[in-house]
Amino acid sequence: MTELTLNIEGIDPIDFFGVNNTRFNFIKKSFPTLRMVSRGNSIKAEGSESDIAVFKQKVERMVDHIERYSKLNEDDIETIMGSDDAKAKETKDKEPNNVIVHGNNGLLVRARTDNQLQLVKESEKNDIVFAIGPAGTGKTYTAVALAVRALKDKNVKKIILTRPAVEAGESLGFLPGDLKEKIDPYLRPLYDALDDMIPADKLTYYMENRIIEVAPLAFMRGRTLDYSFILLDEAQNCTDMQLKMFLTRIGANSKCIITGDPTQIDLPPKVNSGLHTAIKLLEPIEGISTIKLNESDVVRHRLVKEIIKAYATLNETRRDDFSNHR
Repeated sequence: MTELTLNIEGIDPIDFFGVNNTRFNFIKKSFPTLRMVSRGNSIKAEGSESDIAVFKQKVERMVDHIERYSKLNEDDIETIMGSDDAKAKETKDKEPNNVIVHGNNGLLVRARTDNQLQLVKESEKNDIVFAIGPAGTGKTYTAVALAVRALKDKNVKKIILTRPAVEAGESLGFLPGDLKEKIDPYLRPLYDALDDMIPADKLTYYMENRIIEVAPLAFMRGRTLDYSFILLDEAQNCTDMQLKMFLTRIGANSKCIITGDPTQIDLPPKVNSGLHTAIKLLEPIEGISTIKLNESDVVRHRLVKEIIKAYATLNETRRDDFSNHR
């Protein structure tokens, strides 16, 4: 007889075992030759070596299913019990090619425009991708979705999400609270995206165990980020030295997406953004790519497109006026 204990970590026990162990009882019926009990987040099973091996494989498949789709019901369990890995892969391959990840409450996080889909493809082919575009084009949301997918598919061991803590016209310096409480407003858009894609309990587990880190750019100094999916957001607010520091943190088997909007630079007047320099300097290097999004990629309110166009026209007018007065 072979004995096995499996720990179901990082998943709400109710998602796996069901209310009053209803799903666990269904699993037990699928393995009548095994003796098994559940306690907390663990399952202890006893039986023949071959049955234990199949049981372990099926439980891992169920855990993967919850991580990918944020759900598990009796139909899902029955499908997993009666399928092999080839069939599972075939089912996954039938998903529309614009679905990046399955979010909470059945949400399908998709690449919704051609340029967003191109960002997905470039990230699959390259280790570093610059995604440049105005507000509302989904560059940050798409990048976070790609990071979550990589973690769910076990292509990376952790996600690092970072932004430079640069004030956009207002000051947080006089707000009460500790350092984390002062910095969190800068990082809120990253948390919002994660909230859409990962169940609250699972996200808490990831954050507490530093599988997902959300931190200001300054906290990256001195680190080597191996087996990670790294997102640098709002990179237009980085100086040359900050971008160089960040890019040289990337370690083995890691991927990186750098997003930025050159029209929304919040640096002090005499401080130059390093984003344009980095793109121009690094784009010829194999393994580094740049995707440019525009107002046609805006997926927020329909008026956001018109607002972007209006400010673009204003900037062109100002450039013309400056040229005429020289």
